[in-house]
Amino acid sequence: MKRALAVLLLGFGLATGPVMASVEDEIRSRIAPVGDVCVQGEDCGESAAPAETASSGPRSASEVYSSACAACHDTGAAGAPKKGDADAWSSRIDKGMDTLVDHAINGFNAMPAKGGCASCSDEEIRLAVELMVEDSQ
Repeated sequence: MKRALAVLLLGFGLATGPVMASVEDEIRSRIAPVGDVCVQGEDCGESAAPAETASSGPRSASEVYSSACAACHDTGAAGAPKKGDADAWSSRIDKGMDTLVDHAINGFNAMPAKGGCASCSDEEIRLAVELMVEDSQ
C-alpha cells in the first residue's frame, strides 16, 4: 500500500513539473519590462537614435491656428471668442494687439499659456493672434 501511494504521489509530482514551469513562464512574461530606456551618452544602437529634423523657421499663422487655437476658437469653448465673430472680438481688439498677444502667450482667464501649444514660439503665437484679429474685423 505504501508503495502504491508513493508511486501515485511521484506520478503527481512529475506531472506538476511542466505545469509549474508553464505558469512561471507566464508570470515572467507578465512582469517583463515593457520597454528600454536609453540614456544620452550610452551606446543603445542605431534604432534608439532620435531622428533629427531641421526647423524650417516659424510655422505659418494658419498652421498654428489649426493645430492649437481652433479647438476653442472655432467652437467658443470655455468662453473663447470665435474666430470671425466681430462682436466677441471688438472689446478685446480695443485693448490693443500687445495686450492680446500677452494674454495669448501668458494665458488669460480659462485660456492656458500659448493656448496649450508648448512647442509654439512667441512669434508663432503672435502670428496666430494677428490672423484671428484680421478675420474678426
